[in-house]
Amino acid sequence: MQEHDLAFVRSEMVIAQAPPKSERGLIGWLHKNLFASPLDTVLTVIGLLLTAWVVTNLMRWAFIDAVWVGSDRSVCSTASQGGVQPDGWSGACWAFVNAKFDQFMYGRYHVTQRWRVDLVAVLFVALLAPLLIPRAPWKGVNAVLFFGVFPIVAFFLLVGGWFGLTYVPTQLWGGLLVTMTLSFVGIAVSLPLGILLALGRRSKMPVIKMLCVIVIETVRGVPLITVLFMASVMLPLFLPVGMTFDRFLRALIAVALFASAYMAEVIRGGLQAIPKGQYEGAASLGLGYWQSMGLIVLPQALKLVIPGIVNTFIGLFKDTSLVSIIGMFDLLGIVRQHFADANWASPQTPISGLVFAGFVFWAFCFSMSRYSQFMERRLDTGHKR
Repeated sequence: MQEHDLAFVRSEMVIAQAPPKSERGLIGWLHKNLFASPLDTVLTVIGLLLTAWVVTNLMRWAFIDAVWVGSDRSVCSTASQGGVQPDGWSGACWAFVNAKFDQFMYGRYHVTQRWRVDLVAVLFVALLAPLLIPRAPWKGVNAVLFFGVFPIVAFFLLVGGWFGLTYVPTQLWGGLLVTMTLSFVGIAVSLPLGILLALGRRSKMPVIKMLCVIVIETVRGVPLITVLFMASVMLPLFLPVGMTFDRFLRALIAVALFASAYMAEVIRGGLQAIPKGQYEGAASLGLGYWQSMGLIVLPQALKLVIPGIVNTFIGLFKDTSLVSIIGMFDLLGIVRQHFADANWASPQTPISGLVFAGFVFWAFCFSMSRYSQFMERRLDTGHKR
């Protein structure tokens, strides 16, 4: 037998050593992401210089040289709080936004009745917040209150005419009130109606399938402006003489129907992504069509298309600005309407108002986007696709 000499046999594992300083911590992150190569270094320096220039000028315009208070355009024409700038530079005219803030929020809603709008907003937040918190108790009761009771209470409060409340016609509504009402109703209606349209389009019953396809493709084939125009101008022509209904209600129906058509295609994409085995498994358990859809298929499909659903919600929220085509003024529309006020006509007034409106839209859309990402992480089962 041939013998082999073993020079060394390891009896213990080598203690792990920390990576070099250039590969860990802040220095390691900077080296890996910003200064990994000469080209990366050049691009990083250029990017930092450009960012510094943009941020510096933005801070100067929005805060340092901005005018925060004032009674008319004289404070915003070419001056800042420190006086006229030698290079012709002038800051934002936040005094205009401050002076018109109530109109931006409520429109022409009666001043003495605006507490009703505030109460609706408080109820909305108080009922919505527990629904968005996964661990909050009494989800079922909360959902019934939010989707069943709250719309009725909000309607009586905002419109009035009952229980001693002054009637406020929707022609006087405007600003963020219109934006939030249109988007909330559109979102609340488009999801369930979109689910029904998606299921109908996948139905094996020819009549149901054909009707859903016609609705979806017709609505998706025209821009929202056309749908709003049809609802506001053309629809009354087909109604009996003397019969009409509120213009704002027509806008609500048009926006909800438009969003539902897009939502239906998003949901249909999720349904098609579910493996056939899930349908067969539900059938093998003896579940009926609605049971299998409600308990097995739809929960999985909706989880898959959360980004698409939220994207539709965000698009709907921004598209509410198009209601100005039918003479209703949402936040953006009422901001633009006040540009014509001769008291505040100045070079900085339009951009200041538009930046304010843009920031409000961004805040709501960004919040929806972040919450959707939170839900995606929470519902993630760890499967890689």
